[in-house]
Amino acid sequence: MTFPHGRPTRRALLLGGASLGAGAGLLAGAAPGGAAAPARRIALARFDDPADWARGTAAGTGVVRGRLALTAPAAARTVGGVRYELGSWESPWVSPGFGLTQLIPSWNARTPGGSFLEVRVRGRDATGRTSSWDLMARWAAGDAVHRRRSYAGQDDDLGRVDVDTWSASSPVSAYQLRITLARRAGGTDAPTVTSLHAVASALPAGTPPTSAPGVAAAAGGVVLDVPRYSQMVHEGDYPQWDGGGEAWCSPTSVSMVLGHLGRLPSRAAYAWVRPGHVDPWVDHAARMTYDHDYDGCGNWAFSTAYGANLAGRGFVTRLRSLRDAERFLAAGIPLVASIAFGPGGLDGSPLTSTRGHLLVIAGFTATGDVVVNDPASRTRAGVRRTYDRAQFENVWLPTSGGLVYVLHRADQPLPTGARGAW
Repeated sequence: MTFPHGRPTRRALLLGGASLGAGAGLLAGAAPGGAAAPARRIALARFDDPADWARGTAAGTGVVRGRLALTAPAAARTVGGVRYELGSWESPWVSPGFGLTQLIPSWNARTPGGSFLEVRVRGRDATGRTSSWDLMARWAAGDAVHRRRSYAGQDDDLGRVDVDTWSASSPVSAYQLRITLARRAGGTDAPTVTSLHAVASALPAGTPPTSAPGVAAAAGGVVLDVPRYSQMVHEGDYPQWDGGGEAWCSPTSVSMVLGHLGRLPSRAAYAWVRPGHVDPWVDHAARMTYDHDYDGCGNWAFSTAYGANLAGRGFVTRLRSLRDAERFLAAGIPLVASIAFGPGGLDGSPLTSTRGHLLVIAGFTATGDVVVNDPASRTRAGVRRTYDRAQFENVWLPTSGGLVYVLHRADQPLPTGARGAW
């Protein structure tokens, strides 16, 4: 059995499906037996331009060349014996239109000169009761000064933090995001934020009906030229960053997408990797996505933040079915998807079972089956595989909730037909 970070953790248990069962409704389309399929309620909020930043409340921050920046620090704090100047930005209350049970924030940011940022969320229920601000992450792009980490727990009121996911104890009707920017006191190097995202969801329990093939299949199939990297060739690499092998599915998948985009890190960035390592950019990705609280490399938001600094843009979201995924592939954008399954759950997989695994959706056949780059293969030659559409949806939608990383160039438009999920 494989785990996304090499061990069964609180979130790996979350992916088992039971905790995804809050929220129900109706979605157009019929389930077997003629019953309406339960709704997969998903809404993505995005803040990424001056008009978006203007909708929030700033304290010591402003917009510089379209990015949120620390302009006139409004507070100070000592971290690790070093004094930092701080500014913050709070989003307006966001109402997704349903009672959300999970919220996953993600961001694109730069943290030069030992600076860092913190991301917090809070919720409000239908009675008007408001939770405390829960700290999701203290994050820096590098690790020379700060050990990026999440803050699991904090389950004192309306919700709790499960690594990269804020889970509500009962449905909440609205949420806010707060991002804090920190630089060394008296310094000039400060974080800047290109975008801030949050995907809210309320997902039904059980297996949804298999979606009909969509635009990629209608085009006769679409398969993108995504390079093939194996996580297993890294087994034993750098134990301080979870030791490679089965723990590195996320950094390996992110690296495959970056390779497709021609945006792998420079040789200088991974010059510290010992000579002779295969695909040393995967070692780099593992180090730069490692969560020092979770002790793993698969924090969803950390993965897209790393990838975005090379690709141009990135965020975490959930999709309603493979029909949504087909739109991305037809637009030339591969996806990193999170899956989980028991014995016999996915024919042709290099894994017999997994409580959490990430791979790249690289295309679709003309009949709608899923072409993937699965990094769990022992060799590069075995990375490219084709999985049955119904089986794939069954190991993706009821487990991670249809979660994907979206990484793309800044000049690469997202597909149409968003329906609030991207």
